[in-house]
Amino acid sequence: MAFALVDCESFYASCERVFRPDLKNIPIVVLSNNDGCVIARSTEAKKMGIAMGVPWFKVRELFLKQNGQVFSSNFTFYGDMSARVMNILEGFVPRVEIYSIDEAFLDLDSLKENYNLYDFGCHIRSIVRQWTGIPVRIGIAPNKTLSKIAINEIKRTNQPTSVMHLSTEKQIEEALKHTPVHKVWGVGRRLTNHLNNAGILTALDLANVSPRNIRKQFSVVLERTVRELKGERCLNLDDDISSKKQIVVSRSFGERVSDLKTLKPIVSNFAVRAAEKLRHEKRKCSQVSVFVRTSPFNQNKPQHSGIKTIELFTPTNDTRDILTATKKGLLPIFKSGYDYAKAGIILNKFSDETIRQQLLFKDPNSPKENTEFMRYIDKMNAYETQVYFASQNTKKWSPMKQNMTSPKYTTNWHQLPVVN
Repeated sequence: MAFALVDCESFYASCERVFRPDLKNIPIVVLSNNDGCVIARSTEAKKMGIAMGVPWFKVRELFLKQNGQVFSSNFTFYGDMSARVMNILEGFVPRVEIYSIDEAFLDLDSLKENYNLYDFGCHIRSIVRQWTGIPVRIGIAPNKTLSKIAINEIKRTNQPTSVMHLSTEKQIEEALKHTPVHKVWGVGRRLTNHLNNAGILTALDLANVSPRNIRKQFSVVLERTVRELKGERCLNLDDDISSKKQIVVSRSFGERVSDLKTLKPIVSNFAVRAAEKLRHEKRKCSQVSVFVRTSPFNQNKPQHSGIKTIELFTPTNDTRDILTATKKGLLPIFKSGYDYAKAGIILNKFSDETIRQQLLFKDPNSPKENTEFMRYIDKMNAYETQVYFASQNTKKWSPMKQNMTSPKYTTNWHQLPVVN
């Protein structure tokens, strides 16, 4: 049994360096929407003590004095670079689980008899770096949880090749001994406190506990984690530790919004994006919630927040249905006279998109579902929005401040780098 976890190193910062070789060894941070907080840091920025999530204004002066480079988030660029990395990985093995924008699990079971897995990992890392410019770490182990542990060990030991294969009981035990329990996959802060109180401080401590006792005291999910730390395989590809229960698309506004005419198209943009995510996950929803709120930090202004939930007659992932529900939800919660700082869309009550409900009556307000039409629009908008729905906001106005965004090097012909 063998899994590999491929983890892109400081992914957003690494993306920014691909077309900017002058940034090698320069501290880099990437900021959240509205340039509010630090959401990604290069290794050099981490060594400076820049914390994840810290407000940018608190570290701006110090960081720039050290000749650091700051970027607004460029998710179009990052998403495309991620797709390129994942496409390469899919060419190496028959089964890949894309876990996040910068992580993927590889099933190596069919290769372990004919390949030295450590050498194979080094080869993958070399090709990904050569073809995309993105450095990756690769942790190889008998299961997914231990492959995460292997990634932690690469970081802890500064493994020169950035590849580690935990193949023996001694190697696994040594890695578990040096892994704090809060770094075990699936163990959150609250659970860490309970485990620490029970004398469980490291991953090795957790591995030595009886799985049955863990199940009684905590949950079947943590029991599976313990079994995986012992070397068993409990999680296969595509088995998520906790299934996603909702899709949320929301933004804080760089400029306050006080009129419905301006707010409507912004919220419609969120609804369109949420519907795209829903189709990407091959699911439908039967509940749409809309929320708005003013800034709780501006006590000198009148405060208002509201949320409205719309139940759909039939499950859907058609953007037109989501937009109709969004409009119904926004109107009753909007109140004039307030400066709104944030709005968003929440999708709930999911079902598989392949399941069709046969109903005696149909919602007369629902358009005829056209999955192929929606997928065609998704393809056209894959890299940059080309097709808008009538209620959407266009590019002429953005609710976000992003004053330091790098070019869309790989998705926009007009922003390709020019060599003089």
